[in-house]
Formats: sequence, C-alpha cells, structure tokens
Amino acid sequence: MNDGRQEEKFIEEQLAILAREGNEEAEEYLIRKYKEVVKTKAHLYFIAGADRDDIVQEGMIGIFKAIKGFDPSRQASFRTFAELCINRQIITAIKQATRRKHSPLNTSVSLSKPMDGEAKTVTLAETLSTGSDSDPVAQLLLKETMDILEGSGSDFFSSLEQCAWTHYLQGKTYREIAEILEKSPKSIDNAIQRTKRKMAGFLEKSR
Repeated sequence: MNDGRQEEKFIEEQLAILAREGNEEAEEYLIRKYKEVVKTKAHLYFIAGADRDDIVQEGMIGIFKAIKGFDPSRQASFRTFAELCINRQIITAIKQATRRKHSPLNTSVSLSKPMDGEAKTVTLAETLSTGSDSDPVAQLLLKETMDILEGSGSDFFSSLEQCAWTHYLQGKTYREIAEILEKSPKSIDNAIQRTKRKMAGFLEKSR
C-alpha cells in the first residue's frame, strides 16, 4: 500500500515537472485530478456575494500556481504543495472580499497579506511564528496545515509536537497538556512554539 502511494507521489512529481516545462497533457491531467480536490474544499469556505463556482475558480488558479511553482528539491510532495496553494488562493480571495464588503466572513484569511489589510501589520505567517493564538482563523489554518503536512508522509513534526498540538487545539492549557503527556509545561511550550515556527516557515517557503 505504501509502495503504491510512493509510486503515485513520484508520478505526480514527474508530471508536475513536465507541466511546468510546457507539456500540455501533463498539465491537463493534473488540473483534472485536482479539480475534485478544489470542489471538496469549496464546501469549506464562503465568499459573500459569490457562489461555489467562484470559489472553485479561485481554487483552480491555485492549481495553476502550484504547477508553475512546484520545486521537487523542497521537502513537500506535489500534492502537499498543491493543496497549500489551493487553500491560500481561496483564502486570499475571501480576505479581499471581506475588505470590499466591510463585513466579517467566516474563518478565512490570507496567509501572506497583512491580517487587517494595513501595510504596517504583520502577516499571518509572522503572527503564527511569534505565538499569537487569539485569532480562531490562525488556529484553523494551523490545523489544516498540520493535517496536510502529516498526510504527506514526511516526518515534519515529532510525535511530541503532534500530540501537544492536538491537545492545544482542543483548548487545553500548557499545564493540562503537560500532565496528560507527562512532560514539563516548559517542554510543551517549546514543542508548540516549534510547531508554529515550522508551519509558518513552510508556508512562507511555498509562496
């Protein structure tokens, strides 16, 4: 089973390389395949004044960006990179719609644009790396990023980081997590901060 996943990963990476070099058949194959991923994600987001087709269109732009920007020398597989590009494109569109409508939308925000639209504010990735966790949007994106990276089959996070982060998203305090995992509160704090920095760094590198 694992061999099958590795083979699929290799084939996708080769197709992505061919597509990036201008092979239309490879590009069309990846677009067809990931359109289903986009349709699934479209149900998770809402853009005021837009229908699902608009969201799907944004997700498809994300696929094009993934094909053009994929670098096989990086740690992420093409699937991991493509899903992050799709998420980011949809989220950016939602953030732009928020500013236009001047009304709150559901939990969505740009990963690489200032969180309140002002030039002097920090980006979400910077916010994550510095430990600001009051924003439920940030927590949602961190959870989704963790799920994507875990699903890629890489050892991106240690077992302690994964366990601590799972409890953290459930609203537990560092002390409560420490008692559950039989670790010191300081080690839990360190694990959670490492997790945030890793995810923020990965998101910045995949821009």
